[in-house]
Amino acid sequence: MMEAGILLDLEGKPLYFHTPHNRSISELPDSLDLWNVIWEHRDNISGFAHSHPGLGIPSPSWTDVTTFSAVEIGLGKKLDWPIISGDNMIITRFLGPGKYDYIYHVVSEKPDWFDELRKISNY
Repeated sequence: MMEAGILLDLEGKPLYFHTPHNRSISELPDSLDLWNVIWEHRDNISGFAHSHPGLGIPSPSWTDVTTFSAVEIGLGKKLDWPIISGDNMIITRFLGPGKYDYIYHVVSEKPDWFDELRKISNY
C-alpha cells in the first residue's frame, strides 16, 4: 500500500491523480506539482481525497490537519478532505473557530472514485 490522492472538481469528480515517486505507506509528501494543479484549478475544486493504510475508519493525522489549514489559507476557501482506508471513508471539514478545528464524519455511500483511489494506492 502507498498513499495516493485525488484532486476533486466542484462536482466531486477527479481532476488530478497524485502519485508522487517519493510517497510511502504512511506519507504523501508536499509537492510543488500538486500545489500548481490546485492553484490552476482553484476556482473549480471542492476538495482533495487521500488514502491511509489499513482497514477500518480512518482519521486525519496532525500532519493532515495542518496541511488542510495551510492549503485553505493559501486558497482563501474551505474544502472537503475525504480520507479512505481499504474499506471505509470519512470526509473532514473545517468547523472552527480555531485554526485547526476540523471534524469528520463517516461516509456510507462511496463515490465513484473510491475504487480508483484504492487501486492507485495499491490496496
